[in-house]
Amino acid sequence: MSSIHVKKLALVMVIIFVVLASFGIHTPIKAQSPIIIGLITKTETNPFFVKMREGAQAVADQLGATLMTASGKFDTDNDSQVTAIENMVAAGVQGILLVPSNTTAIVPSVKKARDAGVLVIALDTPTDPQDATDALFATDNFKAGLLIGQYAKAVFGDKPAKIATLDLIPGITVSELRRNGFFEGFGIKSDDASIVCSGNSEGNQSKGQTVMENCLTKDPDINLVYTINEPAAAGAYTALENAGKEKDVTIVSVDGGCSPGVEYVISGKIAATSQQYPLKMAALGVEAVVKYVKEGVKPSGYTDTGVTLLTVKPMPGIESQGATFGVQNCWGTPTEGELDAAMKADTDAGIEMPTPEATPAQ
Repeated sequence: MSSIHVKKLALVMVIIFVVLASFGIHTPIKAQSPIIIGLITKTETNPFFVKMREGAQAVADQLGATLMTASGKFDTDNDSQVTAIENMVAAGVQGILLVPSNTTAIVPSVKKARDAGVLVIALDTPTDPQDATDALFATDNFKAGLLIGQYAKAVFGDKPAKIATLDLIPGITVSELRRNGFFEGFGIKSDDASIVCSGNSEGNQSKGQTVMENCLTKDPDINLVYTINEPAAAGAYTALENAGKEKDVTIVSVDGGCSPGVEYVISGKIAATSQQYPLKMAALGVEAVVKYVKEGVKPSGYTDTGVTLLTVKPMPGIESQGATFGVQNCWGTPTEGELDAAMKADTDAGIEMPTPEATPAQ
């Protein structure tokens, strides 16, 4: 072989090596790089957030991603969430799924994370402003409130209402959206004279009971109670029961957990609740981060994860599902015999059993 041919062959081999190396350096390293995703919830023990972690972990395992988790110590614990964001960014996460405790105060920390190249997706609760995060996967919280407001109005008709609202602290978007939706559904403004008492329940049972006790002291004739979630509703019911007024008051709420939520709907302690789907929020969030890391496709805007009105006392003209649907789609752990009790309650109310097609993806 001539020296010219040798040089040409060597040149071809070099070119092939360079081309293969360019592919080799890009693809294997990207495939081998671990995908780390952070999930930060408001609290650790609330069944809603337990289900959210379960959903995120299941999809992360399925897609080969590593999931880091953190939470606040209570519903409005912004400081713990700020620390969690900082720790996760330092640990090299590519994406953070966040249920913001304080929707305004967390925004600077979200900005720092995004400036560092981390994808941030809000779950369940939008930040204020909403576009502070890259995307939002959540219940339409205004609609959740609207549904129970419309239901309550159908129950009351022209009967005068004296309303107590058990909320979160002012400025928390999920609280504002649900309460304002309830007001619109019931056909009143936020300054309506029928609203005789409001208080911060912190979204938990003990605080809910305290707020309800204070409201009954202020006006013992309260006959309609709206609560931010079902733990607060359980506290409100305890206060009403202790005062001997539980049969005189209609409670409506939001969440759709197995207990106390759907369980209380079956027993009639809660007249109606709007069920949401935390597992779906988390699953979509994890999938979005993995897709972003692997394909560079960044999610944006708002994705509605669905909401369903549940009651065993359906009202004409108000679309709802019964308790069986609620148990089949609730989050948390149903109590023993809860499904049987739900089916009996639905049968007694003339509610048809749900079809598989009616069941949202959980």
